[in-house]
Amino acid sequence: MIDARAARNEPEEFRRRLARKGAGDAFDAWLAADERWRELVPRVDELRSRTKLKGKPTPEELEELRGVKEELQQAERELTEAEATRDEVGLRIPNPPADDVPDGATEDDVRVERLVGEPPQLADPKESLELGRFDMDRAARMSGARFGYWIGDTARLALALYRYALDRLAAKGFVTILPPVLVREEALYGTGHFPSDADSVYAISADGLYLSGTAEIPVSSLHAGEILDADALPLRYVAFSPCFRREAGAAGKDTRGMFRVHQFNKVEQFSLALPETSWDEHELLLANTEELVQGLGVPYRVVTLPAGDMSSAAAKTYDLEIWFPSAGRYRETASISNTTDFQARRLGIRYRDGKSVEPLHLLNGTAVVDRMALAVLENLQGEVPDVLREYGAPERVTP
Repeated sequence: MIDARAARNEPEEFRRRLARKGAGDAFDAWLAADERWRELVPRVDELRSRTKLKGKPTPEELEELRGVKEELQQAERELTEAEATRDEVGLRIPNPPADDVPDGATEDDVRVERLVGEPPQLADPKESLELGRFDMDRAARMSGARFGYWIGDTARLALALYRYALDRLAAKGFVTILPPVLVREEALYGTGHFPSDADSVYAISADGLYLSGTAEIPVSSLHAGEILDADALPLRYVAFSPCFRREAGAAGKDTRGMFRVHQFNKVEQFSLALPETSWDEHELLLANTEELVQGLGVPYRVVTLPAGDMSSAAAKTYDLEIWFPSAGRYRETASISNTTDFQARRLGIRYRDGKSVEPLHLLNGTAVVDRMALAVLENLQGEVPDVLREYGAPERVTP
């Protein structure tokens, strides 16, 4: 949710920034709906004041009062409709992108920040399905396409990856969370996943619940509606959870293998920070992810996503992309985003600094995800890095 007061005061600036996300027209529609609502508020207030008579009313005043009440009922209906229209349009307005985010809307428009490590020179690079033990055929018979079993040492590799990330971040002061994976729609609207990503969310209609696509959603709601003390910030969490995505917008994309599936596991970083420190916090979350990936010994690059390719909630997003030899390119394995005050406004999370109460900033970032285990298999061709052996992974993974 954007800052309505700031948007009214600087409409041209907001429209310029939102147009970079393709939302200029949506912002114009919100301005018009907001103006209609603001016109009606004083009219309703004025009519309500006219219904309050002092002393015993005369017959003439009673007759006038009946007319005022009828007019008030009509004005209140119009005000309710105007408010609903304004709020519905407002939910479709994304967070304006930061000015240092590049323009564009495709993977060709990313800005490469740095490359770390050299891609391995492999005479016959094998893909992860050949190197690990997966069973997608049996999973498809049970669950449908884009599901898979991780079996044996391959499963142990993945489990070690999660423990590796959880332990390293806990040592940095992040509080560990195992969140619910079923959430109400308020959590999805609060994080900006509704209405923009509704097609990718699995719904449990009978219970009014949804399967979460990332731990960011339930962890964001941990402090929903609360006022936090400024001295307690930042609050840092690290969460492990299964994630579920319909991938409705990715039809025909990455259909082979375990790279893009409907169910996967992820360790997610999350931070609640003061506005003046959130950009430093963003860099901290990125540094944590880079440190974890460096420990895996795989080559990667960091890119800044263009404005049109970011999520609705993000003001700026870094993607960490690991080299996949079988594809001969870097592929996205982690996203680290600063949502500034966008999610906090929707979720009603604020902080108190003296007498003032203001929205704080929320940030999220992938620590590790199943795709990273696939990258380890492909770059090391079955060998397992030492850091994962400490957590129960085998010395080598075989099909």
